[in-house]
Amino acid sequence: MNTQYTTPEEFKDIAPFDDCEIKEKIAQLVKEPGFEHAIKYAMPNIEYSQFVNNLLQISNKREFQHMVVAPFLQMLIDKTTSGLSISGLENIDKDKCYTYISNHRDIVLDASFLNILLWKNELNTTEIAIGNNLLVFEWISDLVKLNKSFIVKRNLKMLQALSAAKQLSSYIHHAINEKHESVWIAQREGRSKDSNDFTQESLIKMIGLSGGGSLVENLKRINLLPVSISYEYDPNDYLKAREFLMKQRDPEFKKSQRDDLLSMETGLLQFKGHVHFSVGKCINPSLETLDENVDRGEALKVACKAIDDMVHAGYYIYPINYIAYDKLEETQQFADKYTAEEVAKFDAYIEQQLAKNNDIPNLTQEDVQYMRQMILTMYANPLKNKIKVTQ
Repeated sequence: MNTQYTTPEEFKDIAPFDDCEIKEKIAQLVKEPGFEHAIKYAMPNIEYSQFVNNLLQISNKREFQHMVVAPFLQMLIDKTTSGLSISGLENIDKDKCYTYISNHRDIVLDASFLNILLWKNELNTTEIAIGNNLLVFEWISDLVKLNKSFIVKRNLKMLQALSAAKQLSSYIHHAINEKHESVWIAQREGRSKDSNDFTQESLIKMIGLSGGGSLVENLKRINLLPVSISYEYDPNDYLKAREFLMKQRDPEFKKSQRDDLLSMETGLLQFKGHVHFSVGKCINPSLETLDENVDRGEALKVACKAIDDMVHAGYYIYPINYIAYDKLEETQQFADKYTAEEVAKFDAYIEQQLAKNNDIPNLTQEDVQYMRQMILTMYANPLKNKIKVTQ
């Protein structure tokens, strides 16, 4: 990492802070009441004044990640998971920078958990793409930029959206080829609420806007490396089921800022079971099979399929995924993959999650059954997609 690096002006509003800005930004951050409240809420036993003194000694992003982010994440891993694991590290060349592209389960933790796994295996951490819809206060924006995050501008008018897409694409290429930093980005805007993960063509098209060559050449320059993320339990499953019901009642339903904050808090602090990351192989060999005059639409389809196949093949399948599949399909196909005790435990878990939605107005038994089906779908879809690419 180049501590003398200075971000070009064209990227200043979206890029992580430069190391020379870190002390000033931390000094501002610790004065924010919202930041103090968040830290005390997430870490109730902390001695806040000592924590602030330690923060004020930090002088670069690497120290910030090492001294603040890593201990916080380790605390979350210890308290809210039954273990974190990774496979496929042999697919990472230490001398290359990559665009890690993954399915998206948790708003905050997907890239954070990947980074701590890379760090523990003595690999460079990534810069993280994060949507500005989540940055509801300026101090949150500052906090994520201290943690090597860059901003994805969302919900813009058409001309602004095109300009923002070009800026973001240029920044990703700049990060990889000029800063020599890997980046992480989700395979689609927002999370797939039903865990049916497919890459958004428009996202790949955006990434390929910059680089000075054809779409295929531009994509090859940023080394797209698919990653599969498998959470045993999704703490937000009941909130996602609730959103499905709200949209069934009103197709125009939109989540509020408060809903986003609740999803972030729930994903961070509630139990996730075991969490596994599987690093696939860079998709450049798939892109190299394409003729140089290939149609852009065809090139996008090939790139998306290469990512999707790798993500689907890499899922770690838990007993509850097999149970959900058999319940949904009304079959005993995978009965040898789980026990009666595991079925009873999963049934109890689903009822416990559904009970959290009892405050929904005019809730009927049909509504509850619909949400139950949606939760089962969330847990069955990774297995369904894995079957399609591995059998």
